[in-house]
Formats: sequence, structure tokens, C-alpha cells
Amino acid sequence: MPTTPRFTDTDFWQRIEPAGTYTVPPDQGHIHGYPATLSDGRQLLLPIRERDNGRFALASLIINQASFDVVDTLAADLAGKLRGEHPDIIVGLPTLGLTLAEATARKLGHSRYVPLGTSRKFWYNEDLSVPMSSITSPDSQKRLYIDPRLVGLLHGQRICVIDDVISTGSSVLAALKLLARTGIAPDCLGFAMCQSTLWCESLATASPGLETRVFSAFDTPRLKPVAKGGWLPE
Repeated sequence: MPTTPRFTDTDFWQRIEPAGTYTVPPDQGHIHGYPATLSDGRQLLLPIRERDNGRFALASLIINQASFDVVDTLAADLAGKLRGEHPDIIVGLPTLGLTLAEATARKLGHSRYVPLGTSRKFWYNEDLSVPMSSITSPDSQKRLYIDPRLVGLLHGQRICVIDDVISTGSSVLAALKLLARTGIAPDCLGFAMCQSTLWCESLATASPGLETRVFSAFDTPRLKPVAKGGWLPE
């Protein structure tokens, strides 16, 4: 029987472990972290973040705090799944999605990608911006911008929008609205993690059919508390 290795809080997101490394008694639940499972069965340990005063929890990924090896592994996995979609160019969402977008574009053999941003440069056009929020910073008042000089790269191309995580879908919906202002609709979406399934309905409503062209390195469920202090999938 495999045993769970010892680790500290700084070990989250740092190592891709063999399949079966992290085990949990079914009546106890996950206590120290949630082991996400990649396509090949290998595992990545994620911290568990309580929400709504402990009524539920979510596994968390902060990809720019991950080791280079983990980023490289997740980008390679995602690129492998996206190849069948034949994207011509990757559009990256700020802030954390830019790390994954660049790495994935490189894995696909692209020479560049198009980063969106939340910092307004003086040559930007305010009409090419939309409000933006996310589950990790819901109170932050931000706008999402695209550099007007880069819009021409997108026309007539197969577009894949990449972010680190999709949870409620609010960040991706902002990207869809922004790209629509330039007359562009993405062909597919890519993420390191699909966090629960709350995003499905909102994405299907905003862009019917796009919810079927979502690709991720791994998925994680919404978690419920159990009597012994741990967490299990709802």
C-alpha cells in the first residue's frame, strides 16, 4: 500500500508525482491537500481553499508559483490535447494565464502568442476593453485590454484562449466580449485546471457550443466537508 509522502506548505505545485502517490481513507477525506490527476495518472498536490465559511472548498492552483517542471508538464499535456484543434495562435489571459499561454504556445511550435492585459498603456483604445473579475480576486476592479497593434494577428486565424484555471467562467467571458469587439470568436479554450463545473452553464449561454471545446490538463471537483475534518468530492 503506497504511503503519502511528508510535505510542507511550500511543496504545493512543485512536483509531479507517480500515480497512486497520494491516498486517502474514504471516510476521512483529504486533509492536507487535494491530489489532482493528470491524463497519464500522475498526480499534482494542490492546497484546499475553504469557501462560504467552510460549507465547501476548492482545490487551488497558482501556476506562477509552480516549479518550472510542473509548468512545463502542464503545458505539454495541454498542447497535446489542443493539437487536434489546430490553433494558429494562442491568446493568453492575465495574470496567471500568461504563464501557461506562453509555455503552451512554445509546445505547439508557435513563434509568439497574444497576451491580453489589465494595465492600460497610453496608446490603447478604451473601446477595446471590458470589465473583468475572477474568483480569486472578486473585489478587484479591473479592465481587460488588447493592444490595438495585435488585433491584426487574429483575423482569419484559428484562436485558442488560454487561462490557468476556469471556475465560474467570468474571466473567460470577459475575454469573449473583448474579442467580439474586434469581430473575433475563439475556436477553443485551454486551461491547466477546470475547477468544478460551475462555468459550464455560463459559457454555454454566452457562446453555445464553445463549452464542448474546452481542454484542460486536469479537472478538480467542488469539495464537501466530512466528519473527520477532511474533504471529499461532492
